[in-house]
Amino acid sequence: MKVFLVEDDSEIREMETYALTGAGYSVMAFGEPVAFFKALSMQKPDLIILDIMLPNEDGLSILSKIRKNPATKSIPVIFVTARTTELDKVKGLDSGADDYLVKPFGIMEFLSRVKALLRRTATQSAEENVVLGPVEIDVLKHTVTIDGYVCDLTYKEFELLRVLVSNPGIVFSRQQLMDKIWGVDFLLETRTVDMHIKTLRQKLKKHRSIIKTVRNVGYKAEELYE
Repeated sequence: MKVFLVEDDSEIREMETYALTGAGYSVMAFGEPVAFFKALSMQKPDLIILDIMLPNEDGLSILSKIRKNPATKSIPVIFVTARTTELDKVKGLDSGADDYLVKPFGIMEFLSRVKALLRRTATQSAEENVVLGPVEIDVLKHTVTIDGYVCDLTYKEFELLRVLVSNPGIVFSRQQLMDKIWGVDFLLETRTVDMHIKTLRQKLKKHRSIIKTVRNVGYKAEELYE
């Protein structure tokens, strides 16, 4: 598997490259965004490891471009950063990162996160289309169509809808959804899930009731019968 690594600190970049290469991954490492985007235009990696604080352009901006490009939007991304507050983590994950690793970190934890994310995304990519009533999800293209019209969702809204619609009738607790979608070890407030459900329902409009609240438990998706 090929990994693109974007890190301006040469010592950290060398350490990460050495660890990934030793674990059997093919690695291309970049110290700044320009070279990274040039390589990305020519080949698609299986994973991107991205520092947030970079020269000329920060990681959040880079990730936004990755997610807006149809050719790269589904590539899993791990943020690696010295920013440690919960707000920073939530912002990074909600912007479309799949995981968030705080410096300094151990090599074993680093490799464990990489392997876990690649396993998770491999399972997801095995799916192609998921349909429930008027909602159709194209997992490979990362698009949602409702009544034939494309629904514009954020990265986490998409993942939340995908998990629920792929398992109709199954109730997920807030913590289960946190684990499946945010997939990180630190604790976030479970109200994060409620906030995303609220915005997701707003975007589903007249079909918002496809997502059901199970009181004192969590959420599930059910087909609407009109």
